[in-house]
Amino acid sequence: MRLYLLPVSTRRTLLYAHRVNTGGTAHDGSLIDRGAAFAARKWAQWEKMERGWQRKVVDYGNQAFRRIPFEEWGLKSVPPLSARRREDELRGRDPVQLVFPPAAIPEHKAEGVVRRLATERQALHRQRLLWCFVGMPITAPLGLVPLVPNIPFFYLVYRAWSHWRAINGGKHIQWLLQNKLLQLAPSKELDQLYTRDGQDPDFEPSGKEQMLITQKQIRDFSATLDLPAVEIELERAIWQVERALGKDEEQQAQQADKTTAVEEEQEKKDKDKQS
Repeated sequence: MRLYLLPVSTRRTLLYAHRVNTGGTAHDGSLIDRGAAFAARKWAQWEKMERGWQRKVVDYGNQAFRRIPFEEWGLKSVPPLSARRREDELRGRDPVQLVFPPAAIPEHKAEGVVRRLATERQALHRQRLLWCFVGMPITAPLGLVPLVPNIPFFYLVYRAWSHWRAINGGKHIQWLLQNKLLQLAPSKELDQLYTRDGQDPDFEPSGKEQMLITQKQIRDFSATLDLPAVEIELERAIWQVERALGKDEEQQAQQADKTTAVEEEQEKKDKDKQS
């Protein structure tokens, strides 16, 4: 397995796991994973439909999925730590490489970055997993309505599975770190995608968070890594970070306007007093 660290901005990084050697662990998937695979195939069938309620569900669902934090998708890509996988990794039959661009993430910081990504959202996922379990019995009676799919219930089931996978993906990474099983693999090829005009990609000239990847570069990344599946992960991550930075700038502009208005009002009061 390979773990990829792909900085999206100077402060946010996409984690993506790719199972290089699936021959030894492909068949040990849990019942939950097999159910998720079945749901994915059914979803793909609905996406091919031109009209109908299935097409509408897919359209609205894809919009909702795009808003699920990319950090959660990254942790979900890391397989849960089964007994067989634990033994394979301990015995070196399934080595785990940590691939990263050293120009953006210095080698001595790589393990710290992946540790942060594995742990910083664990409490949030546990809390939201609990709320999904609370909501399932409430929405389950909607399934009694004939000819109407119980979308709220199935969405909560999916979100519960998603949070569960993210929690277990994070635990897997923590176990790898604790047992010193991560093999650092700095990538010069990735460096070439991040380095522009000799400028350090981790540099923030204005002291503000800066984007490091654009939508136009996504295919370059997938071609360099030979990972077509990473395209959708990068597209989602870039879209979310750009929106977040846009909101931050808007809030800062609004705060600046308020500050200016207060200062102008104070100056007006001072002039009135002097007159």
